[in-house]
Amino acid sequence: MTEQAPIKVDMEKIVSLCRRRGFIFPSSEIYGGLSSCWDYGPLGVELKRNIKEAWWRTVVQERDDMVGLDASILMHPQIWEASGHLKGFADPLVECKSCHLRWRSDELENSNCPSCGGELTESRLFNLMFKTFIGPVEDEASVVYLRPETAQGIFVNFQNVVNTTRKRLPFGIAQIGKAFRNEITTGNFIFRSREFEQMEIEFFIKPVTDKEWFNYWLEERLNWYVKLGIKRENLRLRQHTKEELAHYARECYDIDYLFPMGWSELEGIANRGDFDLVQHASVSGKSLDYFDEESKEHFLPYIIEPSAGVDRSTLAFLCDAYDEELEDGETRVLLHFHPTLAPIKVAVLPLSRQEKPVTVAKQIYTDLRQQWMVSYDDAQSIGRRYRRQDEIGTPFCVTVDFQSLEDEQATIRERDTMNQIRVPIVDLKTTLQAKLEGESLFILPPGGSIWKVEREER
Repeated sequence: MTEQAPIKVDMEKIVSLCRRRGFIFPSSEIYGGLSSCWDYGPLGVELKRNIKEAWWRTVVQERDDMVGLDASILMHPQIWEASGHLKGFADPLVECKSCHLRWRSDELENSNCPSCGGELTESRLFNLMFKTFIGPVEDEASVVYLRPETAQGIFVNFQNVVNTTRKRLPFGIAQIGKAFRNEITTGNFIFRSREFEQMEIEFFIKPVTDKEWFNYWLEERLNWYVKLGIKRENLRLRQHTKEELAHYARECYDIDYLFPMGWSELEGIANRGDFDLVQHASVSGKSLDYFDEESKEHFLPYIIEPSAGVDRSTLAFLCDAYDEELEDGETRVLLHFHPTLAPIKVAVLPLSRQEKPVTVAKQIYTDLRQQWMVSYDDAQSIGRRYRRQDEIGTPFCVTVDFQSLEDEQATIRERDTMNQIRVPIVDLKTTLQAKLEGESLFILPPGGSIWKVEREER
């Protein structure tokens, strides 16, 4: 394989690949689409699900200080009064007097409309929450909001979780869920949209330990992206200035990723202090104190919040995995997905459409898909099929040929190196399992055994 400089990722190429291969489609496309709304296709939904499952496994399943929650999207409107969203969750808006397009004034580089050059109105604040009504009567008494974040559902359930799980500080509550913001300006594909998904932790601690836990979660969350394949040089930590700190935050850092449009936020880690519990206790009139058994004290915990976007993470993993290589005069497009995230783990490819190799291939396919998401493809040449699987990030292809009918072996071909090994069919699942977990294997001749040599660094 020829060595070459890393390719500069182009957003148009990412969007084209996502559309062409079934990762992401424009929503409501046959009706002309709906601005900044996206549908995840067959491969996209698997990639997104794998990202969420990897996050959940890391922050909930593998820890003894974290539990999960799935709060309602619709919540009591007083929650948004207590949180400050009703008064303060707004962006500065200007409107063009000629074309009537609206823009965020804090993002404009000049005083005229970016679209037509027309004169702009004075700036005014625009609340980003979607408003709707609950019940049959549309009046002020029935107003509710689509949640603009998932965090508040965790805060108002703090005592419920403490009482039912008997967790002691420090402990966290994790949640994955949809949120909605009526953004003035959207764009850059799925980076900023009006409907999005969050992976959020609210980690409750003793106030005196906030700096220690804040630094812990900064490192923990940064390393999560690196372990799943994001290049470290494409990530950075950026501290919020005092002027840009949210009203609830004592300190905040962003984990930024170098997207095609430049450095932008991937995840935020905030020290929220006791702001949220104080507010909800005050507005609801219900105590949210925590009783510490050791000190026999009642107090309100501080909260460290790592909050990541599922859609932004999906875009980052797509961009970071994208690569092009020149092979035999042709450009090979591939996605270097970490095996944990790859939508399809294995593709089964019969070399011929004749009955006997197809029968063996379909038996392998049926067996493997009990354990993983597996693709079966017998259309066009084997070279073209390999390229299709490379382009969607499938780590391994299993090829069945006429020799397989005699020696009961199949060929495993690796995406990144294009190396191939011959493996007894009875050992396929064991071999693939080890390789998907990052282990190098040495395969002995037919009739031999599979020996684990070393674990590869992913």
